[in-house]
Amino acid sequence: MTTTLRPEEPLRQQPDGTRSRRYRVCVNGRPVGALRLSTHPEYGPTVARLDDLRIEEPDRGRGRGTVAVLAAEEVVRGWGCEQIVVSVPGDAGAALRLVTALGYLPRSRNMAKSLGSGPPRLPAGSVPRPMTEAEFGPWVARDRDGFARDLIARGVPENQAYAKADRNCAQFLPDGLATENTVISVLEQEGDPVGTLWLGLWPETAFVLGVEVHPEQRRRGHGRTLMALAEVQAADGGRDRIGLSVFADNTPAERLYEALGYETTMYHLYKELV
Repeated sequence: MTTTLRPEEPLRQQPDGTRSRRYRVCVNGRPVGALRLSTHPEYGPTVARLDDLRIEEPDRGRGRGTVAVLAAEEVVRGWGCEQIVVSVPGDAGAALRLVTALGYLPRSRNMAKSLGSGPPRLPAGSVPRPMTEAEFGPWVARDRDGFARDLIARGVPENQAYAKADRNCAQFLPDGLATENTVISVLEQEGDPVGTLWLGLWPETAFVLGVEVHPEQRRRGHGRTLMALAEVQAADGGRDRIGLSVFADNTPAERLYEALGYETTMYHLYKELV
């Protein structure tokens, strides 16, 4: 039997070079699933995105998905793409195993947690305060550079990594410290700054946009305290759920979040095509 991709619509191409197209997954001409291919809206026309891969229940477990993904890679190579990314829901174990077996590497994952009836208490001596304007400039520059370097280490070209870091800043901090529904705090322990927390109070959830313990203060429990502070601020903002994103291979952070009850909602993976 032959598994192929059959276009479901004309190729959509925008003036900026981005393109997209939906396909049916067919076996000997019989539709058994679907997927969507596009170039990445943030990383540009050399990075493809595989979305909405679906194989119908009777045809699962027969290698249809594997062949469909490989065929999709050939399509986007023809578009001139050098890398492809895919996002897999946290509870889709079979899909995660499929793309991992095909050489996709983890870049990051989203995690989330429902808050309990009452926020945790901070340890004695741990006191949060708002970040000052004098602190904001050096902090945002450090955050930008650290975020970009994390992307570069996980397969994103340098120019694209810094461009994404700049877009994130423009999107999430348009008015600096005065940005609506944004809380940026400095955690002090017995009067000494030990770390920072950047929390977004989004319509349906709170989201940890940045958490950092100063290098000289690490391995003293301050990361756990900052995450407790995130829960306190989320509850104060009327949110009952909190989310975050963590880069792959950041093992200490992953272990901390899992220990605190966060569960994976989405895996993000990538593969080089050249």
